[in-house]
Order: sequence, then structure tokens, then C-alpha cells
Amino acid sequence: MEYSEKVMEHFANPRNVGEIADADGIGEVGNPKCGDIMKMYLKIDKNVISDVKFKTFGCGAAIATSSMATELIKGKSINDALKVTNKTVMEALDGLPPVKVHCSVLAEEAIRAALADYYTKKGIDPKPIIGEIKNCCYKNTD
Repeated sequence: MEYSEKVMEHFANPRNVGEIADADGIGEVGNPKCGDIMKMYLKIDKNVISDVKFKTFGCGAAIATSSMATELIKGKSINDALKVTNKTVMEALDGLPPVKVHCSVLAEEAIRAALADYYTKKGIDPKPIIGEIKNCCYKNTD
């Protein structure tokens, strides 16, 4: 399996690893079939993601996509973060092998799950804003 230099760099030196104790939003997604689990923590100030951390249990591609996803949304508005798709993450990493595309999907869903948690904590229904999150909290194994 061939990985880009960027994937290897984010795997070897992942950015934003850890957790935020007083996070405004926490999202956990996973795919029980492959065993990858991503947990993302957001600190949000005036609709801007001021800090983001992640913890990922999974393969190198899962770690690399988590790392890149945090880099793509740090310092961005919530609206900009919601525009980050798995394709955005893959392009930023100069591609992923086809069997690892699901890792980029989990990274996108981790962002959305953390933002859904943020809205829920504020008493706002996240579904109209975020949409459906397939792999959130193991509700769906497809």
C-alpha cells in the first residue's frame, strides 16, 4: 500500500493530539468493522474553533486523517468547518489508498459529531445544521 509523504508525516508527527478538559463540543465516531475510533474535542469562541484536539485508535491512515482534519478546522468558523468533507481531507493529504478512504469519512464525521454535541449543549437541534452522522457513537455499522 502506497501512502503520500503528507500521510506519513501526519502519521509520524500528528498535530493536535490530546483532549480539551472543558471542550465545548466532543464527538466520537467509529467503525466497528475496521476498529477505527476517533474522538474530537472543540473549543469554540464566537463561532470560531479556537482549539481542537483528537484522540484516535486506529491505523496510520486514521491517525493521519484525524490530524489533517484538525489542522483544516483550527481557527476557522463553524460554517467553514462544516464545509470540510472527507474529499477535502484526502486532497489535503495528497490522497489515500482506496481501502483507506473510510478513514477520511470518519474524520469528517468526527468534526460533525463534535459540532452536533456543541449545538446540543446550547439547546439547539443540530440535525438541520449538521445533518445525519452515520458512524456516530456506533449507532450505525454500515
